[in-house]
Amino acid sequence: MIRKAEKNDTEAIMKIWLYTNIKSHSFISADYWHSNFEMVKELIPCAEVYVYEDNCTNQIEGFIGFNDNHIEGIFVKEAAQSNGIGKQLLDYAKDIKSALSLNVYQKNERAVRFYQRENFNIHCENIDDNTGEKEFAMIWKN
Repeated sequence: MIRKAEKNDTEAIMKIWLYTNIKSHSFISADYWHSNFEMVKELIPCAEVYVYEDNCTNQIEGFIGFNDNHIEGIFVKEAAQSNGIGKQLLDYAKDIKSALSLNVYQKNERAVRFYQRENFNIHCENIDDNTGEKEFAMIWKN
């Protein structure tokens, strides 16, 4: 089930955010993610965030966060990946937004392939000022 995040979801969301970022972005120091943890944690309750909650366990398995029509990230627990949760979160986003944009690190090839498969097009290439890593700016329109 996908639902709007609630304040008491923040701890579960942040665990997924931290461990998924460290695992998916091994080309960026884990210290970077740890040093940004508290800032992101403060922003989560104010952001537009939707969670995927397992119907049987009532555990949050993933989430998607927005800034207007910009996807700040889709995160799925490692143990729950490749089960369609990311696609369900993205499909939900496509149902509530007429256009979407996002940035994805070029070295995160799995994510780039996922977004291309979901009809996102590369708009341009940038350098992330915070990490110095190359990223693609991608867009999707209904």
